[in-house]
Amino acid sequence: MPYSFGAMSKMELQGVHPSLVKVANLAISICEQDFSVHDGLRTKVEQQKLVAKGASQTMNSMHLPQKDGFGHAVDLVPYINGKLRWEWGPIYIIAESVHRAATELGVDLVWGGVWDIPLLKLTGTSKGLEKAVNEYVQRRVSKGRKAFIDGPHYQLA
Repeated sequence: MPYSFGAMSKMELQGVHPSLVKVANLAISICEQDFSVHDGLRTKVEQQKLVAKGASQTMNSMHLPQKDGFGHAVDLVPYINGKLRWEWGPIYIIAESVHRAATELGVDLVWGGVWDIPLLKLTGTSKGLEKAVNEYVQRRVSKGRKAFIDGPHYQLA
């Protein structure tokens, strides 16, 4: 520590809204867990493939260019022992750092761990964020709905 983004992550951030890029850059510099930008701006073809595989739920993804021409989403995936790993323990550590960075920069985000409450309204600790995910799943299930949780995903609110 401190960590910084490699060439591939920097490439993935091209075309992403500058406010979200600032949050990601600050988060990587303060995070105790290394991570990579797995996805930033996507094409419609890329999004169609992800929906077909079930890796995404919508063709209205914030990863696609929005009205301002920028993608409004990033996927920040833990980088452990030279590999991207979708593991919740490290994902919560990253979410804590993103929460801290977004708070410092005043950027409102929605986190894929809890879609129905803005990130900055959640308790910004790993344990608080884990509790929020569990509560989100319970809210969805209690309404007879599926809970699609995507811990690495962050988007502008």
